[in-house]
Amino acid sequence: MIQKTLSLSAWIPLLSLAIIWGGSFLAYALILREVPVFTLVANRVFWACLTLWFIVAFLRIPIPNLKQCGVLFIMGILNNVIPFSLIAWGQTIIESGLASILNGTTAIITFALASLIFKDERLSYNKGIGLFLAFIGVCIVIGFDTLANFNLRSLAQLALILACFSYAVAAIWARSKLKGVNPIMAATGMLTSASLIMIPLAILVDGPPNFRLETITILSMIFLSLPATAIAYLLYYKALNLAGSANLSLVTLLVPPMAVIWGAIFLEEKLMPTAYLGFLFITIGMCFIDGRLFNSKKR
Repeated sequence: MIQKTLSLSAWIPLLSLAIIWGGSFLAYALILREVPVFTLVANRVFWACLTLWFIVAFLRIPIPNLKQCGVLFIMGILNNVIPFSLIAWGQTIIESGLASILNGTTAIITFALASLIFKDERLSYNKGIGLFLAFIGVCIVIGFDTLANFNLRSLAQLALILACFSYAVAAIWARSKLKGVNPIMAATGMLTSASLIMIPLAILVDGPPNFRLETITILSMIFLSLPATAIAYLLYYKALNLAGSANLSLVTLLVPPMAVIWGAIFLEEKLMPTAYLGFLFITIGMCFIDGRLFNSKKR
């Protein structure tokens, strides 16, 4: 497979995505000081959905048929409702930087599932080593003692891993079922279905929303809904066109350092050295799975 060379115009959306998505973990932490989990997720998907509908109308993007709407409804559950809720709940207990490192395993879990399902995603020797190293990295991040002595913090970290698993299943589902739908319309459809689920769920579980919020909470909610969700989808597809899917996986490795920096600056978070060591193992594992380092040596 020929991989695109990263130009400056390709790096701009890639780095922008890393900065924005890295900041989303900070936004979660700030919002959760005042807003319950389901209300946070409901606001995130609703305002992002509303923004994207304006873009769909402006660009006159065709509306999907009934069958495609059904696929998008399931995508909304797998790609928005489940992972957004699990990440939000997990961050009520663990640090934003740690959450971002665990969230960085999404690409690895996606590849592991794809290798079991798709014939063109074969598990080679190098990729097998990569998965093993990444798995060790996750264990180091979570902590072997934490795995042995299960507690609430362990459950929060497990929630982040389950969120990654949900993202991975969504990616597999999209590849299998979601064809012929405009990417922006697909994102809009997912967020619409997520809104239809999360708004009544938030009211039922969390009760009526509290409108008397601190300014920083409101600004964080705006950031999480618009730049980190609606605009991020647009940047994602822009980066996909400019950089290619293989290079786009670099974002997975760029987000955690950004999130750790945001957490250190604004929340004064300090992660255990094992978190950084685990992230190093995950990064090396990603390099083995990606394969470009080995391909470049053969040339």
